Amino acid sequence: MFSLSSAIPYLVTLLVFAILVEQIVYLKKKRFVPGPLLVLPFVGNAISLVRNPTKFWEDQSENAKRNNFGFSADYVIGRFIVFIRDSELSQRVFANVRPDAFHLIGHPFGKKLFGEHNLIYMSGQDHKDLRGRIAPNFTPKALSTYITLQQTIILKHLKKWVDEASEGSKALALRFNCRDMNLETSQTVFVGPYLSMNAREGFNIDYNLFNVGLMKLPIDLPGFGFRAAKLAVGRLVETLGVCASDSKSRLRSGAEPSCLIDFWMQETLNEIKELNAGSDSGELMPPHSTDIEIGGHLFDFLFAAQDASTSSLLWAVTLLDQHPEVLSKVREQVSSIWSPESDRLITAEQLREMKYVESVAREVIRYRAPATLVPHIAGENFPLTDSYTIPKGAIVFPSVFESSFQGFTEPNRFDPDRFSETRQEDRVFKRNFLAFGAGAHQCVGQRYALNHLVLFIAMFTSLIDFKRIRSDGCDDINYVPTICPKDDCLVYLSKRCARYPRFQI
Repeated sequence: MFSLSSAIPYLVTLLVFAILVEQIVYLKKKRFVPGPLLVLPFVGNAISLVRNPTKFWEDQSENAKRNNFGFSADYVIGRFIVFIRDSELSQRVFANVRPDAFHLIGHPFGKKLFGEHNLIYMSGQDHKDLRGRIAPNFTPKALSTYITLQQTIILKHLKKWVDEASEGSKALALRFNCRDMNLETSQTVFVGPYLSMNAREGFNIDYNLFNVGLMKLPIDLPGFGFRAAKLAVGRLVETLGVCASDSKSRLRSGAEPSCLIDFWMQETLNEIKELNAGSDSGELMPPHSTDIEIGGHLFDFLFAAQDASTSSLLWAVTLLDQHPEVLSKVREQVSSIWSPESDRLITAEQLREMKYVESVAREVIRYRAPATLVPHIAGENFPLTDSYTIPKGAIVFPSVFESSFQGFTEPNRFDPDRFSETRQEDRVFKRNFLAFGAGAHQCVGQRYALNHLVLFIAMFTSLIDFKRIRSDGCDDINYVPTICPKDDCLVYLSKRCARYPRFQI
């Protein structure tokens, strides 16, 4: 007769055998690559990654430096991972995003979160065609429209921050303030009038659930943060899809584009019109133009713009506080081009004149690349070097953060002048400046992101006096999931200008 007690020895033997096989497979994949000799069964170093991601990735970097390999190995929840710190090896990954090499995934378990059909998972002609349709969203005309929206929202939030800080008498942690400002900016720039105040409240709640879930173990069961994030993404995509439908309706009535989705849908409607010219059958649709597909792509934009931008704003404040000589030069240049008392928006032409401010923005992004890692999956075995082949199924993490400290002159020094017309280190060391990615999936909205950071720096330094509250480790890197100062950028704020601008739009 079967009894549980008699089966226990067999179950234990089976478990031990499974653990042994797991370790052997790990070691076979790892070979000579620096990394842990043995890993915790089944979960690997997942607990370390979740508990202290900063230390986890620092350990990967230290391992990658051993014997100048430039990469290291580890194991997380049944997945073999390869961390790459060497710029040239990272470039090899970025240059080989295709079905038979690497697949960009955005997050180690991104397909479970984002779905299968978003922009980041595309490759080849399909991906190229979609990027071509997206291009009208970032023309000079479109960017000029966004600049107006960005400034009005930045001003609104800066005034609110100063009020919350009680004119310098109360310390304010800027992380959540910047996040809220960027979320409103993204919503307004991307979908403008199509998101009601009630919809925005629900949207903000869902986006926060998604953001929290990014840092949780990928347990897709009720009650877990990862499941809540996955469901939240579905609702967010659906909401953005409705915005796409409303935009089409508004543009068909003859309205002019007023936000990103309008510029996109304007081109889409032109494509639909051309596709159906002379056709008597039902309306034909171009690829990737259904409302729900567009909602998914809009969510990609939101994800790319939101947290990365928040990170850069926080580091801009932190680094300007650390370098008063840079802050002084920023204020001097901005005041020579734009005055708050003019009650006029900063124009696209004035923004281009702020060359030093843009150099500061670029150096902030280089020195503290917000999205430090760009995860890919190896679709097939791939020869990374002459002596090592990345095994199929491995999750590969090119580190754009590590690349930023290779090649540049005195890379560990915050030095905006490296991006001046004289030195042009962004061109000289272009292959090391990977904060916006490289290859076919290079960030399509990088000009928009730079404009936002330059506008914020110009307005924040002109309208506000600020002082960081210094404490041990306050500027250490914290992953949330992009990087920010460990203390969430704790500052005193007070009004600097005689009066706030009254923008005439």
